[in-house]
Amino acid sequence: MLGQLKSDVTVQAAKKTGADLLLEELTRQKVELVFGYPGGAVLPLFDSIYRNSFHNILVRHEQAAVHAAEGFAKSTGKPGVVFVTSGPGATNAVTGIADAKSDSVPLIVFTGQVGTTALGTDAFQEADIVSVTKPLTKKSFQVKRVTELARVIRMAFDLANNGRKGPVVIDLPKNVMQAAVTKQELATHSMESPKLAAESLATLIQALQQAKKPLLLLGGGVAAAQAATEVLQLVQKYQLPVVTSLLGLGIIPANQQLFLGMGGMHGTYAANQALTECDFLLNVGSRFDDRLATKPTEFAPNAWIAQIDIDPHELNKIVPVDLAAVADAKQAFKQLLATDFSLPVITDWQQQLQDWKRTYPYHYQTAVGTIKPQAVIEEVGRLTRGEALVVTDVGQHQMWAAQYYPYQHPQQLITSGGLGTMGFGLPAAIGAKLANPQKEVVLFVGDGGFQMTIEELAVIKQYQLDLKIILLNNQALGMVRQWQDLFYEKRRSQTIFDEQPDFLAIAQAYGIENLKLDPSNWKTTLADVFSRRNCVLAEAQIPQLEEVTPMVAPGTPNNQMLKIN
Repeated sequence: MLGQLKSDVTVQAAKKTGADLLLEELTRQKVELVFGYPGGAVLPLFDSIYRNSFHNILVRHEQAAVHAAEGFAKSTGKPGVVFVTSGPGATNAVTGIADAKSDSVPLIVFTGQVGTTALGTDAFQEADIVSVTKPLTKKSFQVKRVTELARVIRMAFDLANNGRKGPVVIDLPKNVMQAAVTKQELATHSMESPKLAAESLATLIQALQQAKKPLLLLGGGVAAAQAATEVLQLVQKYQLPVVTSLLGLGIIPANQQLFLGMGGMHGTYAANQALTECDFLLNVGSRFDDRLATKPTEFAPNAWIAQIDIDPHELNKIVPVDLAAVADAKQAFKQLLATDFSLPVITDWQQQLQDWKRTYPYHYQTAVGTIKPQAVIEEVGRLTRGEALVVTDVGQHQMWAAQYYPYQHPQQLITSGGLGTMGFGLPAAIGAKLANPQKEVVLFVGDGGFQMTIEELAVIKQYQLDLKIILLNNQALGMVRQWQDLFYEKRRSQTIFDEQPDFLAIAQAYGIENLKLDPSNWKTTLADVFSRRNCVLAEAQIPQLEEVTPMVAPGTPNNQMLKIN
């Protein structure tokens, strides 16, 4: 009898709950922290977090949890992990999941769910999140047996972080988290990075050797593949001019002579003219989205175009190309570097590009007694020596940050590119700082987007994060207002904030240091802000009608730029 009792105790001790197994598997995947918010359906999971002293960052809203995980992932390349409860907890996370899908951000989002016996009964806080997120993820799973859990988690990490990166959802019925198990179903997966096919490589080099006006276009896929070193070697070896997308900024240092800047709607004159005049264009890791290829039918009209992407669905989707190839960016550039070939002299083309770059740089008008947002961003760039992790929300300030901060490294600009999600900035900055505690992290945010996730100031205070928040306040939804002025005869419908809160008082209520920049000495004050080792909110009142220039109107070719001078 005593022996049987001992045996029962041993078996019981060997059993673990599904929640315990989940945390064990995350530890195997080298996950050190998650971003989560508790609720009824995930009580077993948060109880396991408590018992196992697992590191959960308690956000104040589920959308912010996903954006914080994006900031973590975008700044490190590692998957971000999120815990949310069922029903509204899961649906609140959908915006962040969609944002991650658009920008190819690796995430694992665990959603709570009602027990398996209650599925489909419209139980309290039940939502079919698998169906909701299916078009927004690489894959959405629902685990109905605890023995499947570890296998599904491993599959999810492989999917999220290989090929074209992106979000994966794992839906967890409550009884699966509570169930005890002694045996796990495990599976290992390995995905090799695809190389450029030999025939494609030969065709690409042959076309490049015939080019008189070659150009490289680099997108976020190059940064995701950690291919910046190889790119820079190729650029310097063959003296190839380069344009990037918004998410490609930093792959080539801003001060590199061959870098022409960002292309597209708010890109540089030199970059857009180069895209129009080139006779050879190699696009690696960019989707040809509508903010870059503003009129696809007239994009790079004189060029033989090659497109290399890890995702075959992006090839020939928007701009028809002469060579479409599935390959990992790092592997493709390694292959180009390993192949011995020579290029013709392109001195005239290089001279033309440098003339455009020198004659038509980004510029703005200064005014006495006024703080210009472009000047603030330039000064922050100087104070941080171009080395800070820069996080933005969405709007005019996002474009000014893209234009005027001197990026030096890939994955240095953390922003919502494809989806353009207001409210992204503050939680993403939190995630970036937690992932990079030794780096300076600067958030540029507008007064519109700031109010969408302002509650996350509590997280900054709770975890004592040293963030610098630069609030550029124009008392308007600036980018939408700019479009109304340009295309809707200045009918400023619902884009001017007649009433605003006292942002400094709100920061004070959350225990965050705060100050307002004075036009007479704002540079001195800003220097003081960056000398401090704690979070500071610095608010700058900027002109309400300041515009982002230059601009390519939607539906017009890249070379038809408005307000160049």
